[in-house]
Amino acid sequence: MSDYSAPSSSPTPPPAGPVSGQPAAAPGKTLGIVAFILSFFLQLVALILGIVALVQSKKAGRKNGFALAAIIISIVGIIAGIIITVVVIGGLATAASVGLEAVQKCQELGETGTVEIAGQQVQCTVVIDEYNRQLELQNQ
Repeated sequence: MSDYSAPSSSPTPPPAGPVSGQPAAAPGKTLGIVAFILSFFLQLVALILGIVALVQSKKAGRKNGFALAAIIISIVGIIAGIIITVVVIGGLATAASVGLEAVQKCQELGETGTVEIAGQQVQCTVVIDEYNRQLELQNQ
């Protein structure tokens, strides 16, 4: 018989702790990056997250460019969205009033003849037919 015995296993060293000398992650930095990315899609959410991230960074005495950029982009996006909404609604209202005016003129002409819509001469039969079609769609 041999005197061979299995080698004893040495104890496993404890896991390494935080390395001193590496700076800790900047508070609010990750949230600022998330807010920056969201600022292109969900402006209100990004605005809130950007403000939270900026406050966290300022409390830690650090700057957070991503959070600031997210706030700025979100505000610009919200303002642009409001302006676009107002313009579209105004344009639709104008188009509706022009169409209604054309229908009224055609009804005065007895549904024969032509009316001018946006500089174009249009036959009243076309105007009245489209008006009736729109009424049918609304009633469905």
